[in-house]
Amino acid sequence: MSDHDNTTLHDRVTAEVPPELDVTDVQYEGPDLVIYTNTPREFAKDGDILSTLARTLRKRVTIRPAPGTQSSPSEAEAKIHEIVPDDAGIQNLDFHSTVGEVLIEAKKPGLVIGSYGQTLREITQAIGWNAEVIRTPPIESSTVENVRNFLTQERDERREFLERVGEQIHGEPTKDVDWVRVTTLGCCREVGRASFLIHTPNTKILVDCGDKPGAEGEVPYLHVPEAAPLNSIDAVVLTHAHLDHSALLPLLFKYGYDGPIYTTEPTRDLMGLLTLDYLSVASKEGRTPPYSSEQVRKAIKRTIPVKYGDVTDIAPDIKLTMHNAGHILGSAVSHFHVGNGFYNIVFSGDIHYEPTRLFNGAVNDFPRAEAMIMESTYGRRNDYQTDTDESEQRVHEIINETYEQDGTTVIPAFAVGRSQELMLVLEEAMREGDIPTMPIYLDGMIREATAIHTAYPEYLRDGLRQRILHEDENPFLADQFQQVDGGQEMREEIASDDPSIILSTSGMVTGGPIMSWLELLGPDADNTLLFVGYQAEGTLGRRIESGRTEVSLNGRGNADRLTLACRIESVSGFSGHADRAGLEEFVGEMNPRPETILCVHGDDQATDQLSSALYQKYNVRTYQPKNLETFRFP
Repeated sequence: MSDHDNTTLHDRVTAEVPPELDVTDVQYEGPDLVIYTNTPREFAKDGDILSTLARTLRKRVTIRPAPGTQSSPSEAEAKIHEIVPDDAGIQNLDFHSTVGEVLIEAKKPGLVIGSYGQTLREITQAIGWNAEVIRTPPIESSTVENVRNFLTQERDERREFLERVGEQIHGEPTKDVDWVRVTTLGCCREVGRASFLIHTPNTKILVDCGDKPGAEGEVPYLHVPEAAPLNSIDAVVLTHAHLDHSALLPLLFKYGYDGPIYTTEPTRDLMGLLTLDYLSVASKEGRTPPYSSEQVRKAIKRTIPVKYGDVTDIAPDIKLTMHNAGHILGSAVSHFHVGNGFYNIVFSGDIHYEPTRLFNGAVNDFPRAEAMIMESTYGRRNDYQTDTDESEQRVHEIINETYEQDGTTVIPAFAVGRSQELMLVLEEAMREGDIPTMPIYLDGMIREATAIHTAYPEYLRDGLRQRILHEDENPFLADQFQQVDGGQEMREEIASDDPSIILSTSGMVTGGPIMSWLELLGPDADNTLLFVGYQAEGTLGRRIESGRTEVSLNGRGNADRLTLACRIESVSGFSGHADRAGLEEFVGEMNPRPETILCVHGDDQATDQLSSALYQKYNVRTYQPKNLETFRFP
């Protein structure tokens, strides 16, 4: 940013604040406008000043004390404990003098913040430090702890990075915005390797960068001229953490990208968890991992978290707003406002339109949305999911019938999303006597992913959020849930023991601990393998669901091939994706409705049939793109 721009910005801010408030410096850090002041206590007295500044300047605004204006950390610590009620359960205070911030970790952050932020303002008034509050997860999460510690260690370098990004974002666009293009780099007429490029005369934004389940080596087309070289990309937006959207993000940093990733906070943590596991699985299966754990850390370090509903500048000519997608924790429908009112594009990501036990339904209310890139996973004519109550009833029946045969029910499940949904269903069913109380074993990353859910209750459905915040009502803490942490030996004990329920990754039977459970329990007709999630084409899960009983375990155990004798069942209704009716409703209830819709993230039939239906029903232009097509708007 030039001195002239900085002076102008400083003058604008000074003009907006009362004369008794001293502004020493103004600078951008990423999308945020940071105001340094010698009078932090005075700023804190006025509860409306921040929101007024944000509205007037149309920026996210942070106030920071200038060095030397704060109490000493020991004085500040005593004062914080004096102001904040004991019930808040403060666990840790972390002072960062370079930026004048204190990070307060508490079991009940709401009590630290106070009504309308009153307690936080009182803290700043008393000590001069800017206070940030984070929640202690009700279930200990090594991922959340590691990410927080890592970002704390990297704070100074991260600040330099944010200043660099801030200069890029808040510079003037060099060219008029009179077009915007979207190029499909994956995920068209297929499920997996989601990746799209938004291109304006000034800017390139990559949306998602995933792998394709069951198809090793099929990666997004990142080498094409639109995307290459990767350091020509200005920013990356991640809609959610599932590997078909996030797996190859760290690869970008291996090949020259060094810019920001915009996503929600829980998606950042889950992306770290899932990509590190992705490397671990590749290594165990004798494949060469496509990147290293160092690149995963780089991706985490370069992530700029975005809250639902916050309008965020991510380029000189693009603003991003993320909204709840109802799919998994932190998943987002991403709205891009291009140019100064020029054009608006929505990426649905993966959506669930109706509320579930875990999440409120996807948001489809935007001021403007001229074009939409929309998922079509269940877009076929007959892709109607069973009513949730019916689905749960069917799961109860299958578990009861298996239990009566002295058998065990094995449920392959995604670590993130379906597992937590099933945990809520099973906990309630046992509590209410609909199924017998028995151990529910969690294998793979399910327990850790559940802990991350409890760290971010504000992203969960309203009623569930309240239950998690009251320890004695937290359904995820039920005694039945037991982690499989003893490896193969423990699995063999469980398999030979009394009836139980096993939730195990991977959800599409493409590797991981589910392979052990197939080997141990699959040959016994008393046991049940129960599918509750989407099985993509090319995966072992799809082949078994389609009736294949002779399966290959890729060299595991004594025999490569195995004959399944167990009962195979599938129950729809637990998917994190909207069914055909939900997809149609999502579009039908939008106001205004998009003029153009690209149907992606579905196989050939699903994208074709949804595209036709939306055109006929709502008279909008629809397309069923192939990979490597470019669409110009308007």
